[in-house]
Amino acid sequence: AAQVMKEDRIGLVIVGSDRIAANGDAANKIGTYGLSVLAKHHNIPFYVAAPTSTIDASLEHGGLIPIEQRDPAEVGAAEGVRVYNPAFDVTPNELISGIITENGLHRPPFDFG
Repeated sequence: AAQVMKEDRIGLVIVGSDRIAANGDAANKIGTYGLSVLAKHHNIPFYVAAPTSTIDASLEHGGLIPIEQRDPAEVGAAEGVRVYNPAFDVTPNELISGIITENGLHRPPFDFG
């Protein structure tokens, strides 16, 4: 992703989300947060698309979203190496240009509370 962003071959990024906090922080598959950082660095708009059922207004911010830990056996590691294998990461709302739902486009500042 970084190289094609650097070459200006991407006009925008759209990702999904498994859960969105009231402030717009969004949990998605691991690597999404890193992709949002790359997009920000290259001035590429970064959008989250998800149904409104994904928004959890009871969670004030993304730090409250539980992150599933996957089985360490999924990742090959040398003997004696402790494995940390999260299935998701949380993209902070300040890296999100907009959240697209069936109700339209929501722009920052997000307040789904």
